[in-house]
Amino acid sequence: MDISSTSQGYPLSLCLDGRRVVVVGAGAVAVRHVAGLRAAGADVLVIAPRLSASLADLAARGLIKVRQGNYRAGDLDGAWLVLACASQAAVNSAVTADSEKLRLWCVRGDGGEAPAWVPAVGRAGGVTVAVSAGRDGRRAAAVRDACLAAAAGIRDGLPLRKDVAAGGGRSHGEAARGTGRVSIVGGGPGDPGLITVAGLERLRQADVVVADRLIASELLARLPDDVHVIDAAKVPGGPAMRQEDINAVLIQHALEGRAVVRLKGGDPYVFGRGREEVDACLAAGIPVDTVPGVTSAVAVPAAAGIPVTHRGMTQGFSVVSGHVSPADPRSTVNWRALARGGTTLVLLMAVEHVAEIAAELIAAGLTAGTPSACVADGWTPQQRAVAAPLRELARAMRTAKLRNPAVIVIGETAGYCSPATAGTRLPLRALVPARPAPPGKDFS
Repeated sequence: MDISSTSQGYPLSLCLDGRRVVVVGAGAVAVRHVAGLRAAGADVLVIAPRLSASLADLAARGLIKVRQGNYRAGDLDGAWLVLACASQAAVNSAVTADSEKLRLWCVRGDGGEAPAWVPAVGRAGGVTVAVSAGRDGRRAAAVRDACLAAAAGIRDGLPLRKDVAAGGGRSHGEAARGTGRVSIVGGGPGDPGLITVAGLERLRQADVVVADRLIASELLARLPDDVHVIDAAKVPGGPAMRQEDINAVLIQHALEGRAVVRLKGGDPYVFGRGREEVDACLAAGIPVDTVPGVTSAVAVPAAAGIPVTHRGMTQGFSVVSGHVSPADPRSTVNWRALARGGTTLVLLMAVEHVAEIAAELIAAGLTAGTPSACVADGWTPQQRAVAAPLRELARAMRTAKLRNPAVIVIGETAGYCSPATAGTRLPLRALVPARPAPPGKDFS
């Protein structure tokens, strides 16, 4: 198979809805490809000895299938498409060779020879653009975004810079003479369209993206291939990258002259440890800024029709963490005061302890019949919601098998919950790469 002799490919769009796609490997490259495959509705099977935290979380939530172990003959049975994303070139070569024997199209994530490759894809205003540029990912992304800008008339503070359209421009590392920067960015909950204009601009400038598990994965799928993505997932009760290690990664890449984005789900200052990361960067002398995000505490209830305040019903809302039981010595929440506060209660990370929290609130005087609701996987195609009186909420959630990520609302406004309402998909703005990565830098 001499792929290098092929001067150009045959452009083709694939309907992968419900079709098996096998991804071999579970590192950062695989995470990005899985994001795009899920957006296309593929039935994704990941095969790897170890899973990144984000992929392990997707598997635990039933959003992808996995087989943990080394690649072996027979793993491609039933596949329509194969992506070789292992960290070892020999494994990717074996996957490619087996795909060729089975007449399956195979994409390699390490840039090695393969009969298929993924173009730079973008969507806006009902238009889908896919661009190949001799497998030059950054150039293809720039052309894609220029096409989207022309087709969809993207304006509103997002002009396409001339240096980007030409594929040029200075790196931030060059501009800062050896010192990069860190941006702590809130990506909003679930849907890529919920990221702010400022947050999207930081992604355009990024050399490195350090991503949480709850960010809209399509944001990663749209990044140019040479943007280094680091999986910094924190799975409750599961795999987690230590905060000290995250801080060290941000500082290391910035000191080496790169523009680093710490991309978080929701808002970085709402149970997101954003200020801890700002302080670590400042202590190391790294320029750092914060871009607020749409917080799940407000947006996820809204996805199910629930306002956290409503005229004539409630004059405020309280957002608290329920990651530990009220009886746990680590809990600093005054649940009894909240029960008498007369405001809407919004609980984050509280799925495991909702029964104890409800009992504590009722014991403190909150009416057992208070309207309550839980919205899981808000603003995603998997969104589900249940509504029940407070005394029955835990049982209703167990029956519906709702799991984190989820937001719980307790108060009169929870009566507006519409369990049938799914998060509306919002248009994703084109991600415009700002410039080539700093020369001579190894991102491994």
